[in-house]
Parts: sequence; C-alpha cells; structure tokens
Amino acid sequence: MTRPEFSSIRSGGRSYAAGCEGFRSLPRRTILQAGSLAGLGLSLADFLTVRSARGEASVVGGNLSQRDLPRRIKSVIQINLPGGFPHHESFDPKPEAPVEYRGSFGVVKTNTGDVFSDNLPKLAGIADKFTVVRTVVGKIPDHNLATYHLYTGYTPTAVIDYPQMGSIVSHELGAAGELPCYIAIPGKNNSSGGTGFLPSIHGPFETGGDPGTQKKNFKVRDFSLPKGMSLEQLQRRRGVRDVVEKRIRSLEANPVLLDTMDEFHARAYSLLTSADAQKAFSFEGEGDDVFELYGSEVTGDIKGPDGKLHPKGLSERLIIARRLVEAGVRFVTVEYGSWDCHGDVKKACLDQMRPFDYAVAGLVTDLERRGLLDSTLVWVTSEFGRTPKVNKESGRDHWARNYSMMLAGGGFKQGLIYGASDSTGGEPSRDAVTLENLMATIYYQMGIDSNKELVAFGTRPIEIVKDAEVVKPLLG
Repeated sequence: MTRPEFSSIRSGGRSYAAGCEGFRSLPRRTILQAGSLAGLGLSLADFLTVRSARGEASVVGGNLSQRDLPRRIKSVIQINLPGGFPHHESFDPKPEAPVEYRGSFGVVKTNTGDVFSDNLPKLAGIADKFTVVRTVVGKIPDHNLATYHLYTGYTPTAVIDYPQMGSIVSHELGAAGELPCYIAIPGKNNSSGGTGFLPSIHGPFETGGDPGTQKKNFKVRDFSLPKGMSLEQLQRRRGVRDVVEKRIRSLEANPVLLDTMDEFHARAYSLLTSADAQKAFSFEGEGDDVFELYGSEVTGDIKGPDGKLHPKGLSERLIIARRLVEAGVRFVTVEYGSWDCHGDVKKACLDQMRPFDYAVAGLVTDLERRGLLDSTLVWVTSEFGRTPKVNKESGRDHWARNYSMMLAGGGFKQGLIYGASDSTGGEPSRDAVTLENLMATIYYQMGIDSNKELVAFGTRPIEIVKDAEVVKPLLG
C-alpha cells in the first residue's frame, strides 16, 4: 500500500507530482502490534520483544576514545523531504541561468545578503540563524537506495545491513530519560533500513498517530492503558508477572532472554505510567501563538479535490518534535511532503513550499527563544536533489551529484552559505561535501567518533561511517 505522505498530489484531478514507480510503490508497514501479553496492557513491550526476537548481532566497543570529542548537540530533529527536494526552487536558485534551468520562480534576498528562491521568504528572514550547504554530493539517483544511504551513510549491500543514524545514537549515547532515545513521527521511512547489525532495541519508536492530521487530538498508538483498566490494576498485574518470572528464573531459563524482556517491559511500564512522558507526546500548555508561529493554518496555493485549500500538518509534527527534545529525546525524525516532481515542479512547490517555509522557520525561532537552539540540531534532508534542466513535462528528474541541505543550531555556524554549485546547479564548483562527511560532522558534534568500529557478527569490525572526515569550516 502506498504511504499517504508519498501519494500523488492532485489539483482538479490531474497529478502533477505522481513520481516514478519506485517512489510510489513504497509499502506501508504495521507500526505497532499487540502480542501475547496484551492482557497485561503492555503492547509496547510486546512490540519491542517481538522485534528483538527477530535476531540480534554481537556488538562490542569501539577502537577510539570519545572523551575528547565535544558534545554540543544534545538532540537532532531531522526533517526529511522524501522524493527529492528541488534545490533550484529552494536554497540554490539560479536567477541568471536560462529559464529552462532557473525555473518559474524568482528570488528573495536573505538577511545575510544572499538569495533563496522566493518560495522561502520566512527562512530568508532568519538566514543568519542557520547554515545551508549547497554542495552536498550523494551517490545514487534511486529513491530507495539513496534513502538508505541518507539514513545509514552506506549504500545497500547483500551482505551487511547497516544501522540508521538514530540507531547509532541510541547505541552510543543511550536514552537521556524515560522516553525512547530515537522517535519517528509518525513512523520511519520504509526505505531507511533498520537497526542493521545492532540490537533491535535501538530502532525508532514510531508514534503511529500523526499530529499533522489529528491536530490537538493527537495520541500515540498503544500509548495508553486498555479501556477499563486502572493504573492500580496494571500495577497488580505487573506484580503477578514478576512472581511468574521469578519462578521461571528458578528453573534456570535463558537469563539473557529474560533480562531483555525485563528491559522491554520496564520501558513500556515507564511510558504507560509516567505523567512526564505522556505530557511530552501532547500539545498540553501550547498557546495559540505557538501554532501561529509555526504556521498551523498556512496553506499552499493548490486546492484539494474538495475545492478548498488545506494546511499540511508539518507545524504540528514539529511542535511535538520540539516537545520531545525538551523532554530529552536525542533523535527525532519527521517526514513531510512528496517531492518526486517529474511533472510540474511549479505546482508541487506552490502546494507544499509555503507550509514548509513557515513551519521550519517557526521551529528554529522557537528553539532559539527557549534557549535550545545551540544544543539542538535542526537538519533538513532529502535523498537527492532535482536535475538542473526542467524536462518536457515541466518537472525535474532525479539528481544526486549536487543538492542542498540546511542545518540550524547544534554548534554549526550561523548565517553561512557553504559551497557553491556551477551556473546551472548541476555540479559543485567549490567545497563539495559528501553525505558521509556531513554525517561525520554531525556525529562529531554529538560526541561520537564516526571512525569508531563496531563489531558485527562477533568478529567483523565496521566503521560507523567509512573513511569520513569532519567538515570543520561548518562548525562555529
């Protein structure tokens, strides 16, 4: 089944961003499932236990000390724009290029004296708060393969499955409190891989429920007690389970498996009974001014099938992401939009770009006001960019050889435009940054050495990111 956020965007019944088959055919997976212990009201633990039972790899320490590394970044909010975000229509316009390259939009001057596409006036107004890398270099102009590369730093192989960045962060740093270390809103990208050779406990906690569609009624799926069960009843049933488990241990059952189940159940119990955890996954205390700052009611210019303009929901997703990092979550991923614009890139931008501009500018502004921007990285990503030349369908095709990413906070320089592409935006003309090196720089700011080797399958050392170097000019 096609994921809702990946489906075609239509105006008047005609698709303008249907995308290629590989992008549209991504399957939607079940996010959380109840297991054999559902009677205890612990479906979160059931899910974790089942996921872990699929198989674990032996992972031991690394080869380098991390004591001397900085730890400027406490949390990362990764805003991923699936399908291939068009850099010409956003962070790297080419106003002097022929129209078949520059496209249909003009430019807006940033408050640092540079130019963005006029699709991004809000971000242009706070450009002194973030860095744009205009010369990110990927490897594969294929949605599934490039998405895997984005999330893991490796291209897929038939031999080894590599862990996602959020899973590495979970493994290396662990949770900072009661909440999971790695959370995906509303779920992980299906092409992003999994925990690879790391234990499954380091996978993302997927909210299931979507604040972008549920708005102030947002609830995390399987994140409340079963109907008719009180907290007191849950505590009694937990006591019964403890008695049964002690009996099983006395029979010398597998202690490793029991310890793992203990950890899963303890985490699930903590989430179900913690007022702080429940509060982090809600809009409690958020005033109307916050929703306005993030552009909750902002729409694009393309009407839906009902003939009306609709908000896109990114603002609510980002408010929840901010609340989660406030509560100590280390890595949050948020997905927005469908950018596979082989046909009519102009309409895709008119529909989706304005809500993106408002919401991301609102997030950066809000984090700064709360004193969280320096310790939180807002990282805007896509698996690749779009071709320099507009095609005969008025769209742009896949392009991995040069594209843009935005980084705000986390000790990255502010007001920096790093690198320059050539006159048509097709190749770096100076300061190319490989995706691997950019990831290594983020890891470095989190206090993780990307050259550290993790041992998979008991004997095989594998670097977190292979042969990557920190891009020091990006750092403040």
